[in-house]
Order: sequence, then C-alpha cells, then structure tokens
Amino acid sequence: MKKSEVYILSGFLGSGKTTLLKRILEEEHKKGRKVAVMMNELGEVSIDSDAVDEDVALKELLGGCICCSIQDKLEAQLQGLLINDKPDVIYIETTGAAHPVEVLDAILSPLFANVLHIKGIVTTVDGLRWVNRKSMSPQLQQLILEQIRHADFIIVNKMSELSDSEQARINFEIQSLNSKARCLLTNYSQVSLNQLKELSVSYPDKTNARISQKDLNLSTFVYQFRGPVSHTRFEEFLKALPDTIYRMKGYLKFDPNSNPFLFQFSYGMPLYMREQMNLPLNLVFIGENIDWDQIKTALERLENDFEN
Repeated sequence: MKKSEVYILSGFLGSGKTTLLKRILEEEHKKGRKVAVMMNELGEVSIDSDAVDEDVALKELLGGCICCSIQDKLEAQLQGLLINDKPDVIYIETTGAAHPVEVLDAILSPLFANVLHIKGIVTTVDGLRWVNRKSMSPQLQQLILEQIRHADFIIVNKMSELSDSEQARINFEIQSLNSKARCLLTNYSQVSLNQLKELSVSYPDKTNARISQKDLNLSTFVYQFRGPVSHTRFEEFLKALPDTIYRMKGYLKFDPNSNPFLFQFSYGMPLYMREQMNLPLNLVFIGENIDWDQIKTALERLENDFEN
C-alpha cells in the first residue's frame, strides 16, 4: 500500500518556517513529486498561502490551532487530501504556538494512520530570539524548549547576525537539549531536501530497513487488530506501559458481536466510548524511546489469548 510521507514544520513565529516551506516546494517541483500542503493560522485570514504555487494541493486551517480547537477540521481535510489528491508527500506548517506531540496526535487518526509515513518534525529556531530568550515569558520559553526537544531536525536561522562565540554557544545549548536531532546553523532556512529525507519517525514495516530505536526521538506506531481482545487483559497491558507513551487512540472490540469502542489514552488516563458502527480496528501510539517490537508482541499475545 502506497503511503504518503508527512513532514511537520514546527517553530515559533518568525523563525523561518514559511521560508523553509518555499525552499522545499521548489525542490519538490524539480523532482516532479505530487505535493500537498496544510497551513495552520490562528487568525481567520491566511497570510502565508501565497507561498504555495497553484499546482500544489493546499488546505488552510484557520481560526485555531490544529492541536486543540480544530482537530476535527484537520482530520476531515487530511482525509480529503489522501482520497482526492493522493499526494506523495504532505507538508504541515503549524502555528508558532503548536506543541509537536499535540500536532502528531491531531494528525494520526486511526481511520487512516496506516497510510501515512511520518517522516519527522522539523523545527526552525530564530537564533537571535534564542540568545535573548530570557526576556520572553516563562510559557513561551517552555514552548520553544519543547519544540526543540521533540524535533528530529533543527534549523537555527539568522546566523549572520550572531558572533562565532554566540553560534558555538547556541549549537552546544541545543545539542544539550536534543542530542538525537541534527542541528543546522544557517540563514534563511538553507537546507536541502535530501537532508530531510533521511528522517523517519514512523515504525518501519518488516519489509523496510530497520531503524534503530535509539536513533529516534518521538516515534509513532500503528497496530491493526484482527479481532476482539479481553478488556481485563487490555487494562493490564495499559498499566504495564512505559511512562513515555504519551498518546494512544483507536478502535477496540471486547466482544465479537458488538460494535467497537473508541479508545483514547492521554497522560495515563484511558477513555472508552461505544461507537454506533463497525470501524477499522486500528490503534495509534505516540511515544519516546519505545521498543515498538515489545508493544507489538504484547498486543499479539492479547489477541491470541482471546482466540484461544
């Protein structure tokens, strides 16, 4: 099954996300790949959509952040893109206020998560703002730290305006926060598409080359159930999960003759809601430093125990 690659462009306001997107789209156009873009603005009027050419499928998400107030709109538009446009790659430019974990959670619907290949979170950083970050509110400082900590590729801009010693300090500080991500110091988001293509945070299929779990920061995994599992055993499975599994959502059956439950798991709290129809029994995970093989084995054991 062909999967659409997904890149999430993260970073605070004015850090170079739109400049990065323009550069990427120019390179994708030369390669002849089918590209889609989703742009998220907090206001009701888009200010960046002129960065996207007419031959690129564009969906604009206005009036809220994709990780909270307009998740339903995001899911509908993303499903529309996958069905109607069938893009090779989707670039999602988030608002400056978006948290990477919440964005991943918003994107990965159990209805179509198995046709997405999440390539990575690319965070742009304003080098000048980073140097002067202590003047910002504690909440904004924390948001920028989180955007960096969960990134797979970090682009620090405005290097021409900083001294060599300031550049060295920025590189040290950011690598200390996130040693797994590549950190590129540059101007105007000068990065090549080939550098980004090396990323992958989706759990690889067995047919693909395995990616060492130690090399991943945030990663995602989709499990497809064959049938029902025991509710009691599933609760035991939840209690044994590592603390660094941040989100789970999907559809589960506990009785072969009943409709599935919508299951959501966040901050260690499970929630079940009975659905009115049969839906694909997919369960989506988002975690950090997780051995997904162990999770997969535990879920397969749940299914086998129910069948036997």
